[in-house]
Amino acid sequence: MKALITGVAGFIGSNLARNLLNEGHQVVGIDTLSDYYDVRIKKANLASLPPGLDFREDDLNTVDLVELLAGVDVVFHQAGQPGVRKSWGADFGIYVEANVLATQRLLEAAKDATSLSRFVYASSSSVYGNAERFPTTEDVRPQPISPYGVTKLAAEHMCSLYAANFGLPTVSLRYFTVYGPGQRPDMAFTRFTRAAVLGERITIFGSGEQIRDFTYVDDVVKANVLAGTTPDVPPGSVFNVAGGSNTSVNDVLGLLAEMGDTPLDVEYIDAVAGDVWRTGGSTAAIDRALGWKAEISLTEGLSRHLEWAHATFH
Repeated sequence: MKALITGVAGFIGSNLARNLLNEGHQVVGIDTLSDYYDVRIKKANLASLPPGLDFREDDLNTVDLVELLAGVDVVFHQAGQPGVRKSWGADFGIYVEANVLATQRLLEAAKDATSLSRFVYASSSSVYGNAERFPTTEDVRPQPISPYGVTKLAAEHMCSLYAANFGLPTVSLRYFTVYGPGQRPDMAFTRFTRAAVLGERITIFGSGEQIRDFTYVDDVVKANVLAGTTPDVPPGSVFNVAGGSNTSVNDVLGLLAEMGDTPLDVEYIDAVAGDVWRTGGSTAAIDRALGWKAEISLTEGLSRHLEWAHATFH
């Protein structure tokens, strides 16, 4: 298989690339190496990969996509501008360009790529907003409450449109709070474990009673591989990728304190506009269609994340 991974230098993209390269697949990767967080981290992600990656530092909005997609069997579209908090205000244009316009341009090129058998899009549980019911199934009405969520939903709808109108074999995966070694520095588990290792204060936005469905990165990689390779998946399919933890942030902090056998210095500040109160996804649909279930428990995954933090920050 020849795969194209967009956002290959990121957290999930680099883990996916490692998996595919280790399995002997041909991988082309593209990334703008944007400065949303320290570019050195992204370069380190790339340097850690096995040999064989054909890497392009370029922008999906300007690159020659016909050349990029030549001979590609599966597109794993991981690229995009992340982050709920920064998506408000003047930065919104960046989100539209990176999440919506880049996806539309890639889809337009993909519909004419004769070798393409699957287009896997990295969507987000942010499309649900404060969902109407839990566990949330894919047929629940999306109602994002952040500009970030709006752009992720718009790009997901574009995937469904190209599937319906052109038969493009898209699959959209709605990720629920992905964590694990190498997670972005601005995300909760890396902030928590880094602070625990260094004895620093942990800042929590809101009361800490908000509930999240945490999903380990290796499980997310497996979901992508299955979405890209399982035959007879209907074009336009949408699946939740959720770990099933349904745990409050405060409970995570308690678990982390137990693992480190030391109290944590926690400060609570105002909640951020656009942060949802609860997430919790049903994975019955992806289990039926792809045979996927999360395998890594929160306790095991957080332990691995903490071990990585000790090795990285201590």
